[in-house]
Amino acid sequence: MADNTFKISIVTPERILYEGEATMVEFNTVEGQIGVLPMHIPLTTVIAPGICTITEGETQKKAAVHAGLAEILPDKVTLLAEIAEWPDEIDLERARSAEDRARERLANKGDDVDVLRAEIALKKALVRQDILA
Repeated sequence: MADNTFKISIVTPERILYEGEATMVEFNTVEGQIGVLPMHIPLTTVIAPGICTITEGETQKKAAVHAGLAEILPDKVTLLAEIAEWPDEIDLERARSAEDRARERLANKGDDVDVLRAEIALKKALVRQDILA
């Protein structure tokens, strides 16, 4: 491992989405967006739905990451994600339909509507669409 890189892993319950070395990684947390460089201070944080950008020298890879935990160490970052997917794994029409359903549930809030669940579904649908834009 070079001095200007660190190891990164993105792991979901179903698979290891990514393992490699990066010069920087950016992702959303519940506190806002974070960018991590080599030798970052140790930190554990909660991941919020968003686009994770992995910088490998001059190239970038982007993945949609939907909630989880991140462990940041000086030489390694591990994202334990509920769901993580590459852009080519996302069905745009399905994401649009999910957005419509979530917006409908939020607009017609009845006693039987789980508002938090609808808001999370909406965020996931929007992230999936954003990464394809």
